[in-house]
Amino acid sequence: MEQRTRPVILLMVDSLMHHPLQEAIRQKRVPALHFLMEHGRYIPDVVSSFPTMSVTIDSTLLTGTYPDSHRVPGLLWYRQEERRLVNYGNGILEMLKTGIKEVLQDSLYRLNNEHLSQEVKTIHEELALHNMPSASINGLVYRGSFLQQFNIPKIALWLKLLPRELRTHGPLLFSFGALARLDAENRHRYLWKKGGFNDKFVARELAYLIRRQKLPFFTIAYLPDNDHSVHKKGPMEIQGLEKVDRQLQEVLGAYSTWEKALDEAIWIVMGDSGQAPVGASRRQALIYLLPMLDKYKITKLGKRAQETDQLFLCVNERMTYVYALQDNIQLSELAALFQEEERIDVIAWREEDRIQVRGGGKESTLAFQPNGPHKDRYGQAWMLDGDVSLLDIRKTGEEIEYGDYPDVLARLYGALYSHAGRYLVLTARPECEFVGESSPNHRGGAAHGALHKEDSLVPMIICGTDSAPKHPRLVDMKEWILRLHGER
Repeated sequence: MEQRTRPVILLMVDSLMHHPLQEAIRQKRVPALHFLMEHGRYIPDVVSSFPTMSVTIDSTLLTGTYPDSHRVPGLLWYRQEERRLVNYGNGILEMLKTGIKEVLQDSLYRLNNEHLSQEVKTIHEELALHNMPSASINGLVYRGSFLQQFNIPKIALWLKLLPRELRTHGPLLFSFGALARLDAENRHRYLWKKGGFNDKFVARELAYLIRRQKLPFFTIAYLPDNDHSVHKKGPMEIQGLEKVDRQLQEVLGAYSTWEKALDEAIWIVMGDSGQAPVGASRRQALIYLLPMLDKYKITKLGKRAQETDQLFLCVNERMTYVYALQDNIQLSELAALFQEEERIDVIAWREEDRIQVRGGGKESTLAFQPNGPHKDRYGQAWMLDGDVSLLDIRKTGEEIEYGDYPDVLARLYGALYSHAGRYLVLTARPECEFVGESSPNHRGGAAHGALHKEDSLVPMIICGTDSAPKHPRLVDMKEWILRLHGER
């Protein structure tokens, strides 16, 4: 088969990172990943979206925009028009307090059909305009042009968690755990197997498409299991990568040889976000937000904000949104309070048409906005006023270079213009993580969410084409994949 007719297979491996991948290869524990690296191009430092949380990242990849356009601000965020928390599935205690029914409705339906902006198109929707089919296997963000029917489990009906009939807009070929299968015989779908949201289910679905020669032009498959290993054991954990590799071997094995797999498809294997270590000491690693804000009335989890409430917190592991619910609460005063905590890294908020930046334990200030004299490596222009070291930016004439916070200006701008409300963005320094009312924590392991390069840089392997995204950023992936279609 000629290269221009090859289908594109994108495997998104949750929390795949450069250094543990290199170590796993050195120890000869990931033969399939090593094979792809030897036969393709390797980019170690692709910039993720921000917050570095799954739904925001997936939205950026599929739409080619940051949250100021796609409107999915994080795994947890405050929906001002409904005065409530949106939780797409984070922490069992948080989900119980939010309400399992609400979480399921948000994650299964509202995320793709209501929250993801209608002003942007996904890769699936763009391809459908050209009569090109596509597939999504266990992607949390999957919006496409075809009505798909969920198969609601009996227990969800019995508990009245979901309606008997639930349709969603997805691509032509749509797989979503036990709720929507391509392979009717896929046995990795049961409740005790996370309802199909596991790597074995994904590998079986993808192998099914390959063996039956049903691969569309573009398939995205999301492999979640490595994330759990890294959260628990830390960034250099490689046992999760071994398990990922075994499933990748099964997928490649759907062809007569691994070399045949490379002849017949373009393969992209990449991470979604990195993870920064979280220290083992509870006192040093965990930033408890409620004691810092004890003079304010904060909305309780599971409750809608009341007129007398002053603040609303949405903790996304190493990133937090702090919402001011009353006009008399100044964001600058809140920021000053957080500046007293040295474990807080970046503090930022929107003020008129500028973004204000502060740092924990620091007194200097920075303000920025788009369309100024300073240009970054991505061709983006910025106005900068103040201490650029707060964001580890280096200026050389009118050129700026990013250090510890990749593409930080565009990513921070994207989060601060992503949804309605008056709010601060907080990020934690590496080794630290935020804790709210009932937040899960990863003490002694690792977490993500922040702007730091440890959260933000992921590797990518490309096999079967000499082309690559214009820039090594997730936000540039959509344009590249559509360009691959144009090169057919």
